[in-house]
Amino acid sequence: MTTQIELREMIFHAYHGVLQQEKLVGNTFVVNLLLTADLSNAIQSDRLEDTIDYSQLFGLVKDEMSIPSQLLEHVASRIVHSIKEKYPIVKEITLKLSKLNPPFSGEVHSASIILNEKFR
Repeated sequence: MTTQIELREMIFHAYHGVLQQEKLVGNTFVVNLLLTADLSNAIQSDRLEDTIDYSQLFGLVKDEMSIPSQLLEHVASRIVHSIKEKYPIVKEITLKLSKLNPPFSGEVHSASIILNEKFR
């Protein structure tokens, strides 16, 4: 059996960006995460040890978001690999990382990177 866990619209204030102002002032970022894993043990056992702890998952994302990077691509990749290292049962991760109100000379709600990685 394959199941999915989704954490939607995790909001962080962080210091990712190329421009000096982004590094000093920071910005608001939104992370959406979808994990695919075999959680059939948890379905049967009703034990937290047999699944992926949502609060620990959030903590992993928060830890990576707190490390400043120039590129969203870099942050997103660090998050994906941190999750896979902690939870080897994960078979696929789709992560969307959005920077709200990016510093463009125009009105743009957000700029996003979407990573999808499948593991064996």
